Amino acid sequence: MLRTHFIQDISPESDGKEVVLAGWVHNVRDLGGKKFILLRDKSGIGQVVVDKTSPSFEIAKDLSQESVIQVIGVVRADKRAPNGVEVSCKELKLLSKAKVPLPLDVSDKVKADIEVRLKERLLDLRRQEMQAMIRIQSTAVRAFRETLYKHGFYEIFTPKIIATGTEGGAQLFPVIYFGKEAFLAQSPQLYKELLAGAVERVFEIAPAWRAEESDTPYHLAEFISMDVEMAFADYNDVMNIVEDVIVNVLESVAKNNQNDLAILNHRLPSVTRPIKRVAYKEAIEILRSQGLQTKFGDDIGTPESRVLNKVLEQDLYFITDWPAEARPFYTRRKEKEPEISESFDLVYRWLELVSGSSRNHTREVLEKELRARGLNPVNFEFFLKWFDYGIPPHAGFGMGLQRFMLMLTGLQNVKEISLFPRDKKRLVP
Repeated sequence: MLRTHFIQDISPESDGKEVVLAGWVHNVRDLGGKKFILLRDKSGIGQVVVDKTSPSFEIAKDLSQESVIQVIGVVRADKRAPNGVEVSCKELKLLSKAKVPLPLDVSDKVKADIEVRLKERLLDLRRQEMQAMIRIQSTAVRAFRETLYKHGFYEIFTPKIIATGTEGGAQLFPVIYFGKEAFLAQSPQLYKELLAGAVERVFEIAPAWRAEESDTPYHLAEFISMDVEMAFADYNDVMNIVEDVIVNVLESVAKNNQNDLAILNHRLPSVTRPIKRVAYKEAIEILRSQGLQTKFGDDIGTPESRVLNKVLEQDLYFITDWPAEARPFYTRRKEKEPEISESFDLVYRWLELVSGSSRNHTREVLEKELRARGLNPVNFEFFLKWFDYGIPPHAGFGMGLQRFMLMLTGLQNVKEISLFPRDKKRLVP
């Protein structure tokens, strides 16, 4: 047996118990007649003591950082040790020796910039901060799923090799598909709409791809998209679901990841319901009152969102009712104000996290909106044909997991969140 316990399972109450631990050598300290090994596994870091009288002392003398070892020993309660407990080694086995020197210091005594970290990514992912991020992300995704299951949604899996672009062909990665040109999916948008026309409430957590020219801390060429679609609903119903997701995720992370938040030195934002909703026209007026020369139809980018965040004094807020021409062809216009769409963005401080809307649900309107954007309805026939067979009113949203994680971890770059990020200059590791 390679292991009987994880480090987090050992406590002072286990004093005198024999255990088998396994993990990585985080560090080794030499205090004369004893070797103190900081052993790291997925649950944390613990201390192993090897006495010079032990047959394993010679092995301990030659250990390098990040080598993989197995320890058989006896638990000893000791207030001076990490977590008030250590393991007195009876037998030590070297399972895999790490090279010296390491290209990156996992213990973080020597800091490295992000380019070095991403080049040496596996070592970087062993750092406590990155392990904390991974655990928080796991909690967040689980809470996202559980919230939607509670509301009667089904998890779906849509094609990732598609015939045409979701929004008309921009930012697409072409691939050769049995001799034909196809594309990597930018979004599950059109397929999730169709599935809402079959089983009403669906969601998906899956990769998506955009040939993103922007090289910023907030853009990736490959990202994880968290998508929701619901029938017999409009954008107000969807915003209520978004609120429930956000609140439940924050509560779950606060409950289950206190130690991880401490490692990251991050405090979660405080959110109260309802989350403030600011109409696009109102947002434009706020920006103009602050001296910005914005007008109806302009985008609200990061600089403008920074101003809104300061004026509104809200960490999270919706911007609703965007100009219809600025949204995709599937976005529904308001009946009494056709220049306005039933749409929203959820913004965290100055970063867009979620985008959603009510959808067009008749073929006639969809074809009209496609033509208005210079798109040929013939290229979307695989999608449009199903609207001849009764598609109900529906609405939905998409959320980028990596951006969402910036709010949950306090990290500053989505490349830190993506385990093996893909951008304009990075295809390996």
